Amino acid sequence: MGVEVVVRWISAALFVGLCSANSVEKKIYITLNATAPCVRLMNATHQIGCQSSLTGDTGVIHLVEQESDLSWVLSDGPNPPYMVLLESSMFTRDVMLKLKSSSRVSGVAAILPPSPAPGQFSHDLKCPNDGFGLYSLNYGPEYAHCNKTLWNPEGNGLSYEDFPFPVFMLKDENETQVIRQCYQEHNRPSEGAAPAFPLCAMQLSSHMHGVKDTVTCMRRSAGQVSITLNIDGVCDPLSDFNIWTTIQPINKSGSASPEDRFVVAAARLDSRSFFWEVAPGTDSAVSGFIVLLAAAEALARTPDVKSLPKNIMFLLFQGETFDYIGSSRMVYDMTNGKFPIALENIDSFIELNQIGIGTSSEIWAHTDPVSLRNSTVNEQVQKLLASFSKVTAGMNISVRQPDQSQPLPPSSFQRFLRKRIIPGAVLTDHQAGFTNRYYQSVYDLGENIGLRYPDGLTPEEALNHVTDTAKALADVASLVARTLYLQAGGNGSLENITANAQTVTRMLYGFVINWNNSWFDSIISQDKNDIFTKQKHISFYVSVNDPTFSTVLVEHVLYNLTGHPTNLTEEQCLDPKTIPQPDTDFFNYIWVQGTLAENASKPTPHCVRANIWLTRALSPAFELADWSSTEYSTWTESRWQKVGARIFLVASRELEIITLVTGICVLITSMVLIHFLNAKSNILFSGPQEHTSVTY
Repeated sequence: MGVEVVVRWISAALFVGLCSANSVEKKIYITLNATAPCVRLMNATHQIGCQSSLTGDTGVIHLVEQESDLSWVLSDGPNPPYMVLLESSMFTRDVMLKLKSSSRVSGVAAILPPSPAPGQFSHDLKCPNDGFGLYSLNYGPEYAHCNKTLWNPEGNGLSYEDFPFPVFMLKDENETQVIRQCYQEHNRPSEGAAPAFPLCAMQLSSHMHGVKDTVTCMRRSAGQVSITLNIDGVCDPLSDFNIWTTIQPINKSGSASPEDRFVVAAARLDSRSFFWEVAPGTDSAVSGFIVLLAAAEALARTPDVKSLPKNIMFLLFQGETFDYIGSSRMVYDMTNGKFPIALENIDSFIELNQIGIGTSSEIWAHTDPVSLRNSTVNEQVQKLLASFSKVTAGMNISVRQPDQSQPLPPSSFQRFLRKRIIPGAVLTDHQAGFTNRYYQSVYDLGENIGLRYPDGLTPEEALNHVTDTAKALADVASLVARTLYLQAGGNGSLENITANAQTVTRMLYGFVINWNNSWFDSIISQDKNDIFTKQKHISFYVSVNDPTFSTVLVEHVLYNLTGHPTNLTEEQCLDPKTIPQPDTDFFNYIWVQGTLAENASKPTPHCVRANIWLTRALSPAFELADWSSTEYSTWTESRWQKVGARIFLVASRELEIITLVTGICVLITSMVLIHFLNAKSNILFSGPQEHTSVTY
């Protein structure tokens, strides 16, 4: 009986301890909620990115504001390993490689303010997508590996390094201030002397399951699925969806005849930075696809466009940052009869690539110098360039051509030219090397293309305020729309083909400033509401989720700009097969939430019909199971279980040992006491015996 009482007391104590463990943890740790990790990516030959140990890496925080602060971390500090709190000015390739080579560093937390300091900040390669474009030993070898033009001269290649410790970005100024205060109070050396314990420490957790390269991780993933039936795997191919539409609807399940001709306008949808899913990509991606969307709207409103001799196709590619995933898949599908049109159907090609011209009025039309050696192609390209010149008459914009000895910049068009010579041009805001100093970085923001708003505007006012940047991009969209019209055989008035600056300004606000706005709300299909309610920010990183949030947004904007409202009910819209004469091979349908009319309590939803389609943007290397391919992109993203960051106070090693020894002593004493209580329980816990008297 007595032993049971003791056990119950011990069980109750354990239960209370377990219940209070969470509250104790909160008292010890401060969790950092606004962070972004650097994650591991792999291709056919190697791995890049960052990772922590299985349980996370811990170190004493040391702030590095200037070069002289590194000595404390690398050699002088007495309490390694250190978790380096790195100011943005020190987040350079040289500094990071010094930290990488030291065994005294357990991780890096980068302080990146919302706006960049003057200068440059590009962690991409100087020669983006090198080896997967057009130029090689077999085609224009003098242009291979950016021999003629270094396209990203500011790039330091940091995003393509492999770090053995975690690297996180601190995104919230309040959390950053808490860390600074903790450092100032506990860790800051005083006149070179080591600070006294307790010290402020940080733990970063970002253990990656994938290792070495794509071949290894895909083989291990396949092995887990087939042998252990664990479908989780260790990595996933980078993938998403391409978006395409045509001005004249075509059968998505059919095949165009050899006589059908298409004038193609293309742009990329994706960007990246050093940190996972922090990819604003304003100039590198957003400027281009906004111009394309505005041009599509302008042409969709043109009365005779559906009767032109040639069709006009708009292509939006995903995954171009990682060795042209989307465009290479599109070319693969066209070549193998898995797409409604073939490469032979393409008449000409115009690509919009980094077109955020800001205050400049010059657009540069880049062409391929090798294909121009063919007189027929040269004649067609010159006709295209003449169309550019014709439509700019009377506009506040001009199209110029770089030196013809200069190759094409990194572009999706290169993947098409690898398979077939097509007349075309790539329109950019740069003559030679990128003018974008923040290419593929966290600072490729709206201000990078001159996007500014007057002070004091409400979100709704800012959404509809036509900025100078919107006007400039609308001019470029008008230029593109008119050129496409001419290329397709149009001979009507060009003045009526004009991009809507109001539409452009709404797209800029939504894709660059704040996606959670009334216009986006009105054009989103109701079945996508769950995606939008879960989303905290917009990123143009291709990721491994299908489709990504940014792809869904662009798709719905295209529906709004080129689609047509119908009188279908919600049931018919969601299941078009119930329509008497379904045309689902030519059109798609979405049920959108609609706008809020004046004096109405809720918006009026309706059905929109458009010939807009999604196709897989998964590298053919994974379709062919050729994970070591040198022809196609092989990029994969490692899987992980937990990503997090927190700070806490750590005691000295001596105090930790004393605490451990004390705990062991208490444990031994408790065990001896319990043994004594158990041995003497019949004496200690037995009461006086009851004597029952019996009466006869």
